[in-house]
Amino acid sequence: MKKTKRYILRATCMLLGSCMLLLACTESYESINTDKRNVTVMTAAEIPFLFSKALSVAPNNQNNYQIAQNLFADQYAQYFACTASSFGSDRLVINQNWVGAAFNPIYTQVAPQLDAIFQLTDPSSAEYQLASIWWVYAFHRVTDYWGPIPYTQILQDSEVVPYDAQDAIYNNFFERLSAAVTVLEGKRTETPFGNYDILYGGDVDLWIKFANTLRLRLAMRISNVNPERAQTEAEAAVAGGVMEESPADDALVQRSLNGGDGNGLAIMQWNEFRMSASMESVLKGYEDPRISEYYLDHPVVIGGTEVRREYDGVRNGMTPGQMAAAVNHTDSLSQQGPRWSPVSVGGIATYNSTPQNVMCSAEAWFLRAEGALKNWNMGGGTPQEYYEAGITQSFLQWGFTAGQAAAYAASGNTPTEPDDFFNSPAMTDIPVAFGSTLEVQEEQIATQKWIALFPDGVEAWADYRRSHKLKLYPVVNSDNPLIGNPSSQWLRRIPFLESERGINPEGVATGEALLNGPDDTQTPLWWDVIPRN
Repeated sequence: MKKTKRYILRATCMLLGSCMLLLACTESYESINTDKRNVTVMTAAEIPFLFSKALSVAPNNQNNYQIAQNLFADQYAQYFACTASSFGSDRLVINQNWVGAAFNPIYTQVAPQLDAIFQLTDPSSAEYQLASIWWVYAFHRVTDYWGPIPYTQILQDSEVVPYDAQDAIYNNFFERLSAAVTVLEGKRTETPFGNYDILYGGDVDLWIKFANTLRLRLAMRISNVNPERAQTEAEAAVAGGVMEESPADDALVQRSLNGGDGNGLAIMQWNEFRMSASMESVLKGYEDPRISEYYLDHPVVIGGTEVRREYDGVRNGMTPGQMAAAVNHTDSLSQQGPRWSPVSVGGIATYNSTPQNVMCSAEAWFLRAEGALKNWNMGGGTPQEYYEAGITQSFLQWGFTAGQAAAYAASGNTPTEPDDFFNSPAMTDIPVAFGSTLEVQEEQIATQKWIALFPDGVEAWADYRRSHKLKLYPVVNSDNPLIGNPSSQWLRRIPFLESERGINPEGVATGEALLNGPDDTQTPLWWDVIPRN
């Protein structure tokens, strides 16, 4: 059989073994790993189901969310801090048995499905191009964790699957997105995949906006390492039409209660994660109403009486002893907000099936604000106009009004000191109202974009590493021997997986050769141009 995808099949076998499933990769191998896109068994009738599966898995559903995102990017973006003493990830230790959940499903449950669509449709079709856009979305999250990854040859019949350099991967991303939009411009009256498109219901206009916004995001990602290419891609994306209206344009994967298809954030009900002190300092200091949507306030017992202390956060990287301090109230709830929480703690009955955030139109406005600061052609507006539009669209996304957004955008409020174990100062001193200097404006755009990206920690952590403008608190303790001073050092990437060394050792070696340093947490990715610390 041509293109047996040996790499993907072996990865599937390793994944099953690592999960300690009771299925062996021996006599059951053929039935488990049969090429699901073989045209002798796969027909056009199955294509919509394949697309739905790929859409469901890529943003981390309930089967993968905690160990793919919540224990890593969500903490490193400081949307949450961990209060489970046995978890070292918040103290900057990478648990290889967990983080593979951000890697393996893309190769075993997304790439094969999308490849089947590529094989069974024509590149001139809307179905092919929607699959191509989603391919970029899925793999940009993987490469932005690891850097070089297996990419161009993952679908080939080869014993060794080499890793690709991140700059080459990004080049392919831009080519795919440009080609997709070109085709889709002539398909606006079609409804590809129909209701099986659980992102946009087959709305080609919205897919074009999504593709262009993703292109704009990736253009800004490379703006420090390749500013000329970044400007070209960003201006083309904006000219083609990016997301503007929230919530009409926002990308949300519809979730259900079937199997592990629920909203990934909704499964975080074990009282192991709290709002971070960074979010407390900023949201409370700015008197930001979105705090009531992002987090739950929580009851605490003081002197035998239950009282409510609204939205207490804690610093990232606490030791078990620090977690036990009474001021932290780590036994009470200040977790994800009501739309991801059950009624018993102040949430909603349908929390498990809350649509999952993929991309919001507010991000496009903040990207345009930053681009305008660089004197790129972002549509003729000023950085302040785009900045304030980003705030407005985020407020609308979370159910607040344009009037509330305008008052907030004009506010001179600044972040406040969180009431925490460390008597921490305010995270930063910038107001919401747009500043008069470039340095302040850059930090304001980065900060408001960080707030608006919630709860997408994967993107927020990538943007933090790229821009270096957001001033998060340093992690208070590091168990990572390479990070002796968290005040000046931070995680730059995820090291290559040990499971990969087991199934594709020569391929991993090619990846190591493509890094700008050793395979550890402190070697920056290609687009992260601040020197190794």
